[in-house]
Amino acid sequence: MAQGEELRRKIKEVMVDELMLDFDAAEIADQTAIFGAGGLGLDSVDALQLVVAIEKHFGLKIADAEKAKGVLQSVETIAQAIETKG
Repeated sequence: MAQGEELRRKIKEVMVDELMLDFDAAEIADQTAIFGAGGLGLDSVDALQLVVAIEKHFGLKIADAEKAKGVLQSVETIAQAIETKG
């Protein structure tokens, strides 16, 4: 499994591909908020797609909404959850 910068790059690529975002993965900073103004501006439908994509590509199951709120804050929080799973 990828770690560090490689993992973060892969998460960004998955987000761009799976959510059909209108920008390049390299434009997303690790700390950029995924939801809300000033961030990527994703919505609840995107959140569901992202949860499915994370499980498919990285094997991380996000079982409930509370866990999702913590994990789906930024690329960095997703990467930390993937690195510490298991």
